[in-house]
Amino acid sequence: NIAYGCHLRSYRFNKYKTQEKSKDNPSLTSLAVMLKDVKGARRNFAPLRSVADGVFFTRDLVSEPANVIYPISFVARLRSLPKLGVKIQVLDEKKMKKLGMGALLGVAQGSANAPRMVAMQWNGAPKSKETRPIAFVGKGVTFDTGGISIKPAGGMEDMKWDMGGSGVVIGLMKALAGRKAKVNAVGIVGLVENMPSGTAQRPGDVVKTMSGQTVEVINTDAEGRLVLADAMWYCQDRFKPHTMIDLATLTGAIIVSLGNENAGLFANDDEICDRLTAAGKSVGEPVWRMPLGDAYDRMINSDIADMKNIGGRWGGSITAAQFLQRFVKDGVKWAHLDIAGVTWSNKETPTCPKGGTGFGVRLLDRLVSEHYES
Repeated sequence: NIAYGCHLRSYRFNKYKTQEKSKDNPSLTSLAVMLKDVKGARRNFAPLRSVADGVFFTRDLVSEPANVIYPISFVARLRSLPKLGVKIQVLDEKKMKKLGMGALLGVAQGSANAPRMVAMQWNGAPKSKETRPIAFVGKGVTFDTGGISIKPAGGMEDMKWDMGGSGVVIGLMKALAGRKAKVNAVGIVGLVENMPSGTAQRPGDVVKTMSGQTVEVINTDAEGRLVLADAMWYCQDRFKPHTMIDLATLTGAIIVSLGNENAGLFANDDEICDRLTAAGKSVGEPVWRMPLGDAYDRMINSDIADMKNIGGRWGGSITAAQFLQRFVKDGVKWAHLDIAGVTWSNKETPTCPKGGTGFGVRLLDRLVSEHYES
């Protein structure tokens, strides 16, 4: 664990710095740990290294600028996963349109960069214990201008990491496959770019989701939930998971509520909530449960469609979660992690420099290892 912590802290994203010796490079370049059982230590460190590889992969994706990472180039970064045994399927715009993903495609229609959806499968459970998978779904908005409901210019550069949820899902799949986790897991990411243009969707538009439910788009900057609505439905429709956890840099409201210390946790099941909370404490990636309820749900009812994509000024992270819950099928245990406040850090921490944190990879890996592996 000492080596693991040092390894996590050693990460740097310096690929665009042209000076050979950057002041941001770590001064400590190697670490030797003296101990009695070297073979045992190496054996125990191997899965931790695989998890760290997943964390670093996530940090790399989150740190890349939007002119480098967009939906198609994002998909190209996944080439290493099949080498680990992860099965990958990519849905293009034509396939998504055929499946009726009007919500995701509505977000993407203003951009010159075509959308993609990626389905990843890791089948690590023993043949004798094959079960329905656990699923992870990530929001992958590779850049978010807000669309027609455009964001203020100040700080908009941060929106390169609005694909943080998808980055975590991919890093987690890399970690599970790398350490040969004895679990059947599915990862789904919806990849779009949200841009203002002559073809962008407008406030007031109505879109039809893959589920058949309709959404009145009141604010085009509440786009992540539209992407997740179709991604979550596709996940359940195709893979029939027993448990589904989605991750998204979904709302600024969760930062108002929890700052940059905790991710917001919403769930329809107490057990999965307790398990996530305990896993977060054990790895130092804390989550805090937020409420759900009928009163909040009524706030997203629309006069002309089944629902609208925002519920007003108050309780913004809660009404966003209520929106997502409408796309959870009966019998599926579901949790939503709003990671808007913890995906990027403006200060150094003991296991992470400034920048992309990879928050969620270690949390979900610990959840899987403690509760879902055969």
